[in-house]
Amino acid sequence: MSQEQLTSIKSIIKRDGRTEDFDLKKIEDAIFQAAESVGGKDRNLAHSLSIKVLESLQKKFKDKPTVDNVQDLVEKTLIEEGHARTAKAFILFRHQKDQERERRALIIGSETEDSNLSFSNEALKVLERRYLIRNPEGQVIETPKGMLQRVAKNIALADKYYGASKEDVKKTEEEFYSLIAELKFLPNSPTLMNAATITQQLSSCFVLPVEDNIGGIFGALKDAALIHQRGSGTGFSFSRLRSKGDFVRSNVGVAAGPVAFMKVYDKALEAIKQGGIRPGANMAVLRVDHSDIIRFIEAKRGTGRLKNFNLSVAVTDRFMKAVEEDREYYLTNPKTEKYVGRMKARDVFAMIIQNAWKNGDPGLLFIDEINRKHPGKHLGEIETTNQCGEAPLLPNEGIVLGSLNLNNFIDAEKEDIDWLELEKAIRTAVHFLDNVIDMNSYPTKKIEEDTKRTRKFGLGVMGFADALSKLKIKYDSEPALEFADKLMHFIKTTAYQMSSELAETRGVCPAWKDSDHHKAERKMRNMTCLSISPTGTISILADASSGCEPFFAISFHKAVMGDTNLVYLNKTFEKIAKERGFYSPELISKIAREGGIQNCKEIPKDVRDIFVTAQDIEPEWHIKMQSTLQKHVDNSISKTINFPRTASIKDVENAYLLAWKAKCKGITIYRDGSYEDQVINIGSYSE
Repeated sequence: MSQEQLTSIKSIIKRDGRTEDFDLKKIEDAIFQAAESVGGKDRNLAHSLSIKVLESLQKKFKDKPTVDNVQDLVEKTLIEEGHARTAKAFILFRHQKDQERERRALIIGSETEDSNLSFSNEALKVLERRYLIRNPEGQVIETPKGMLQRVAKNIALADKYYGASKEDVKKTEEEFYSLIAELKFLPNSPTLMNAATITQQLSSCFVLPVEDNIGGIFGALKDAALIHQRGSGTGFSFSRLRSKGDFVRSNVGVAAGPVAFMKVYDKALEAIKQGGIRPGANMAVLRVDHSDIIRFIEAKRGTGRLKNFNLSVAVTDRFMKAVEEDREYYLTNPKTEKYVGRMKARDVFAMIIQNAWKNGDPGLLFIDEINRKHPGKHLGEIETTNQCGEAPLLPNEGIVLGSLNLNNFIDAEKEDIDWLELEKAIRTAVHFLDNVIDMNSYPTKKIEEDTKRTRKFGLGVMGFADALSKLKIKYDSEPALEFADKLMHFIKTTAYQMSSELAETRGVCPAWKDSDHHKAERKMRNMTCLSISPTGTISILADASSGCEPFFAISFHKAVMGDTNLVYLNKTFEKIAKERGFYSPELISKIAREGGIQNCKEIPKDVRDIFVTAQDIEPEWHIKMQSTLQKHVDNSISKTINFPRTASIKDVENAYLLAWKAKCKGITIYRDGSYEDQVINIGSYSE
């Protein structure tokens, strides 16, 4: 059917109310442009699809459909005719155009920022520096409210892929917006920054395989560069690389070894970091039985080495038992898988401990525990984690993260969590995170396939210490462990229920069969659902304590994006101090110098007990808390045991041993002042 035959369609109403002549060619061009962006080349098919759109238009409208009417029918036709990839491209293109119009309106002043929502002044500074969209001249052209609307609208679009109506998508958008605007939940930074932009890379982190050949080594580096350019981080296992000095048959030479290539990665990704949206961090892992393990452990000895990497040793149960029993263990050549030597386990463990005490690295990954608890163990072994350790992933997997802000679920009258509101938020957050997986743009086809195979996400918490203080619970106490156990059990149960419901309507993840979920007769849309992240910058946006950590300090300085230093005083403490009459500028100055309040006898003991800081807490209690939370977290937990400067090497050793015995999946420690560029500083600060 030609346009001439569609005599009832003469004109179209533009968004600004103007009317213009109807043009079939514009519909055809829009469809072809969307198809072309995903590899389509059939102009005739685009034309035939445009005719189907016009046929639908004639049935629904006598004359003068709106632009939105036409675009809605284009989307509907593409989906009904089986062109899902083209439909997705068209939806994204349409959404981007909408965003461009809104930004233009902001620039010319026809729309003004009516609210900064509940963002603090510190949060607004960070938003302006990192998150809000800028024009080519570098001027901010987006409000905080506009950012959240952009994110909510973009992520809600995924519902269309599962047959949702326009009205249902709008309802989802409103639910998403309310959740994040009320700061009850925030997704990882790349989602906030990149949703509805050309980049559209929404995952926080990826794990890339490093194969033992030049193509594999530099192929992984290339993929990492693309990932970092778009604001995400990467994890690598270098355990497959042969050790330094091994014979290389292809060029009759010798291998450089894992550490040499780690240095290459570090330098290359530093350049990307300098030009990217946000610094992208990295995790480097080496198995403890790799024949280059000593070089790896010592890799950060000295100033400024591998500063873009966190290091972790993947230790086995066999190794840890050898440490306990003071036995030797075998080293293995990864290329031949043959034993190449033996070392005393305690000697290697001592080197790990000494370096961790000195500069915080390496941490430990309890790799056997990680693989025992991985519900997708039928897919292969996990070798490493994301850059911060909370997401053990298979090679070529990415993960999207998000955190519930416990601060905003406290029922002040009942002095308890508002469990009903929390349940509602968890369900919406799971829906949001599953949608992100569909809306995400992946750096390679392989990463997209492997990520969608398991559809992993990590829902966690922030504001945990804030919640405890509001509930008047001491962090290092049995009531705190009981609260943590009840809380994470509730979050896991609710998240699993929602994932199962999504599986009923959207289908289980492709890797579900033969998984632990399958064996338990539990349908799951997502292979894993829980992670507890460090939350870093998003905890600033939410004005919440970081992840599941205790307060680092009651007053401290935090470096953000290298050159922005923000000064914090805990607001709950400030409120209590004023209400109970012991607030004074002199006291606050004293706290700022010391960080904690345990030496401030003018503060009542019950208040000092509630506001314990990370360095006030014995390592045993840090590990008890991590272990309690880990029981209900199917991924892992990023948690740091903070030691004071005076901590001994023996203190670190005891912590590492205890973490293994407590069935943690990993451990990281940090001794105050051991790293010259630490992010958070206690005490006085000079410009």
